[in-house]
Amino acid sequence: MTDTKTDVVLYDVSDGIATLTLNRPERLNAWTGGLAKRYYGLLEQAAADDDVRVIVVTGAGKGWCAGADMDSLQGNAEVDDSDAGLDRPIWFPTTVPKPIIAAINGACAGIGLCAALMCDLRFAAAGAKFTTAFVRRGLIAEHGSSWALPRLIGHAAALDLLFSGRVFLAEEAKDLGVVNQVFAPDELLAKTREYATDLIEHCSPKSMATIKAEIYRHWGADVATATTEANKLMTRSFAFPDFREGVQSFVQKRNPDFEPLPTDYEVLPKDWS
Repeated sequence: MTDTKTDVVLYDVSDGIATLTLNRPERLNAWTGGLAKRYYGLLEQAAADDDVRVIVVTGAGKGWCAGADMDSLQGNAEVDDSDAGLDRPIWFPTTVPKPIIAAINGACAGIGLCAALMCDLRFAAAGAKFTTAFVRRGLIAEHGSSWALPRLIGHAAALDLLFSGRVFLAEEAKDLGVVNQVFAPDELLAKTREYATDLIEHCSPKSMATIKAEIYRHWGADVATATTEANKLMTRSFAFPDFREGVQSFVQKRNPDFEPLPTDYEVLPKDWS
């Protein structure tokens, strides 16, 4: 059971959705080593839970994550990955074989933005504020932002956000491609859960896990490699019960009844030869 007063990340599972809530509202959920370790640990827990099909990450109070906790960093000239809680890499969420949706309810800055970029999808509340911030703190493009932003929005737009460190709102974030959808603040979680429920009711957990792995693996691959590997994965999927169930449910005009993702599922074959 989580303690809403002391747990820095809350955890709740209902209707196939694990909701992780960053829970330092008095600090706009500013990032600390303790918060990061708890967050990554709960992602791992959700990945292993048969009752979880989709993971939603949101923030308590008015912010999603306003960046690193500056009180903990002030005067620290030797900050390293462990200070940011990166005992697991910032891209750890991309290795979790279930969809992760960031429901960005408010301020999303610095390492908070980087953490959101490592989620698979991003939905935002109208008016939510975003900034890379690093350049205005005398820092560089940290925590995978130089990898993720150009791939999501292109080099020129990424350089604009990283050079300037300017604040941009959810509406511009959607236009740029930083977020997928923008909803009224009081509808954000409900709309995010609605989307997650659609995935749960209609989409194969094995298929989603494999697609997620393909997307991240092939992001920098050439088209021949990506296509060859995808063809092998397609051939493998023909033998899965999910394929038979998907076809039968379509013919019978009903929702499919897919099995949970097995904890030992080999998302990508170890031998591609």
